[in-house]
Amino acid sequence: MTDDLFSSLSLRQTTVPNRVMVSPMCQYSCETDGLATDWHLVHLGSRAVGGAGIVMTEATAVEPRGRISPNDLGIWSEEHAEALAPVADFVRGQGAVPAIQLAHAGRKGSKTRPWEGSETVAPDEGGWETLAPSADSWPYDRPKPAMREMDRNDVETLVDDFVRAAEYSLDAGFEIAEVHAAHGYLLHEFLSPAANDREDEYGGSFENRTRIVREVVSAVREVWPDDRPVFVRVSATDWLPERESWTVEDSVRLADRLADDVDLVDVSAGGLHPDQQIPNPGPNYQVPYAERIREETGLPVGAVGGITQPEQADALVRNERADLAVVGREHLRDPYFALRAAEELGTDELEWPLPYRRAV
Repeated sequence: MTDDLFSSLSLRQTTVPNRVMVSPMCQYSCETDGLATDWHLVHLGSRAVGGAGIVMTEATAVEPRGRISPNDLGIWSEEHAEALAPVADFVRGQGAVPAIQLAHAGRKGSKTRPWEGSETVAPDEGGWETLAPSADSWPYDRPKPAMREMDRNDVETLVDDFVRAAEYSLDAGFEIAEVHAAHGYLLHEFLSPAANDREDEYGGSFENRTRIVREVVSAVREVWPDDRPVFVRVSATDWLPERESWTVEDSVRLADRLADDVDLVDVSAGGLHPDQQIPNPGPNYQVPYAERIREETGLPVGAVGGITQPEQADALVRNERADLAVVGREHLRDPYFALRAAEELGTDELEWPLPYRRAV
């Protein structure tokens, strides 16, 4: 039988009840030092009630300087784990798999929220000195924030930060950990020659530029239980065809190198540079990248990019283009996307919660 959107997916000993995943989407809604609030419980909990198989947090910073804004979610202490535990517990209680995306914003950190202009927040105004592989690679016209190039000690500390965050994520009850190496944030900055000008063992060649991602993923895998999956999110391409940059071919090579430690590649694109050229941003516009990584590595993949319709999401799985339909903005418009999809596709594999069935 061909898999479809409402077939289960087994990753290690974790069974995902269906192939709909809530994409990590920043909420910029923390009030104090990266601690989860009722907003996060209701936001993520609603999508679990809505039937998604995996509900993943927004980019969750592994240390204070890893936040995009002072209002970002974090997971660098026991207090953070305790604040997130009710979220993971509620998501699990609805039959979904709670997942967390571990992230570091790098040079894209210390900003105001998007609706406040994404302006740089100076250290004396509540911001911080940001970290980058190369301090002189700032590509934007707006003022360069306080930034410094990471030294070897910073790199080693970064790996430790991801490990500590993974351990706190386990304490909080998450079942999937995703390492965020996409969208122009710190790990992606190391990967791309458009952002990494280093001359040490973390810059230059493909082997060197991918070293930190391989070290982080390996270290997270080492502390994450054997029966639970580890994902990695990549930007498959920088969309910078006219300069040396990160390409789909590089993503295939990296995924192949990570195959022993990673159970699924969450495939997005872009986010590194303002000159990116996005080709035809319509329905499924990023799916071919996921499809190629799946075909050339044999790894399960999640596909993103303009997935808004149930039949569209179902076709991705049915036609073996992807193993997960990773739905972002449509989940902001409709927390019950998966329930609606089940109804439209005529499947009885997903049932509405008992308190809501009078509406069906």
